[in-house]
Amino acid sequence: MLMRSCIRDVAVAALALTLSAPAAAQTVEASVKNDISEPLSSVPPPPLKAQAAFKKVHRVKRIPPPAGAQAAAADTAVQKKAAGTLPIGPIGTTEGIGEGLVIGGQSFFVTSFPADTAGAAGSTQYVQWVNTSLLVIDKATQKILLGPVDGSVLWRGFGGNCEHNNDGDPIVLFDRTINRWVLTQFAVSGTPFSQCIAVSRTDDATGAYHRYEFQYQDFNDYGKFGIWPDGYYSSFNMFKGNAFLGAKVCAYERDKMIVGNPARMVCFDVPAQGGLVPSDVDGPTAPPAGSPNFVMNLGSNRLNLWRFQTNWANPGASTFTGPVTIKTAPFQQACPSGPTPGTCVVQPTTTQRLDTLSDRLMYRLAYRNFGTHESLVVTHSVAVTPTRAAVRWYEVRNPNATPMVRQQGTYAPTTTSRWMGSAAMDKMGNLAMGYTASSGSVFPSIRVAGRLVSDAPGTLRAERIIPTATGKGAQRDSDRWGDYSSMTLDPADDCTFWYTAQYQGAKTSDWHTSIVRFKFSACK
Repeated sequence: MLMRSCIRDVAVAALALTLSAPAAAQTVEASVKNDISEPLSSVPPPPLKAQAAFKKVHRVKRIPPPAGAQAAAADTAVQKKAAGTLPIGPIGTTEGIGEGLVIGGQSFFVTSFPADTAGAAGSTQYVQWVNTSLLVIDKATQKILLGPVDGSVLWRGFGGNCEHNNDGDPIVLFDRTINRWVLTQFAVSGTPFSQCIAVSRTDDATGAYHRYEFQYQDFNDYGKFGIWPDGYYSSFNMFKGNAFLGAKVCAYERDKMIVGNPARMVCFDVPAQGGLVPSDVDGPTAPPAGSPNFVMNLGSNRLNLWRFQTNWANPGASTFTGPVTIKTAPFQQACPSGPTPGTCVVQPTTTQRLDTLSDRLMYRLAYRNFGTHESLVVTHSVAVTPTRAAVRWYEVRNPNATPMVRQQGTYAPTTTSRWMGSAAMDKMGNLAMGYTASSGSVFPSIRVAGRLVSDAPGTLRAERIIPTATGKGAQRDSDRWGDYSSMTLDPADDCTFWYTAQYQGAKTSDWHTSIVRFKFSACK
């Protein structure tokens, strides 16, 4: 709450070089508190709240745009025509947290913007955490097992910021190698500022959790997380008031947190950089032994990549090196001009424009080790015209050596804007991407696109409209949209994609969310 030119096989590799950059300052700190919770299902839900008389809008804390000129040349990665039918099986959908969700005859009330839609699939459950509310559903039946409840219910009885401040900016991860949930949100209503992290004791998201609070002296905004064999990794945009301080990246002591012992974090401050995202492992194959976590952000017509190597035996010997620059096809951030840069997406029946958050990479930076190669997949929003946005997507290979863009594309097959994307690859290398679509004739809706591993590099097949997540009205009360969405893989088959994002209901201020699931027919 409060981030066709494809480059062919030979592609843009060779131009990766290390920039000189200010040294990142390091800190090592322990969690301020940890304990073991009661089972989440045993915590009595809070009393029903009256519908808010107004909707609270959480203004985005802007980060500086990438240094240097952008789009010195035309975007050579634009895909203006879809490349064929998207070969996926039946699409399943479940209404998620939002004003479209009715439980026991009572409707969920939206009380703030934006949706901050996060979610992941586990062994038998799917957890969605949207804004400040948490939901657990059964994967097989799609029945709600718990919620919606305030996210802070996870810290009932814990005390401090985590129990008493339900501030959102949530992330949901499933640590598939040990079948544990990792749920986190920030608590920033007072100082010092906190990140609250809960690691489940089993694969049951309604069970008990090991709970932790880590603190920061400055405002830890827009936290993004990833799972790695040696730690849980995070990134933040740091602010003192409204003054941007730069990025902070942290590693948390996973081995201690999964057994409930006191844990440390190793953090680096990265001056003059923002919008960093840590890598998050997909699939059963771990990164090569000793591999650093990869952290990436946007540069000017490039991606920047850092390597975060944590040494838990001697935390002071941990390193954060980079950036290595990876040249991309030229791009310009979506909505580059106007009174509010980044905000230009049109909707029917209103002059209210929507924000693209095009100053940063979108969540997740999805990592997969295929054995023959390592790949990172990530997206961001770019301009096709001054008032039309599209999703730029990348597959970057060889992050442990000389990273290269294996393929990329700016997906713009029609005049509709597409933004707020999230992408990942299944075990065969097929790629799926979800995003929001809107135009003068299309209310804000959820769509998905993708490609087979055998398709021509840099191309996506024709998108699929999600009928149950098609917008029915325009959002008029706020330009805030997103701030992110989540595409993850099902650990049970490593084929099924689960995507959750925001779409617009019929009323002017009632965002909805949907949980969308599908897989490529060729993935077995």
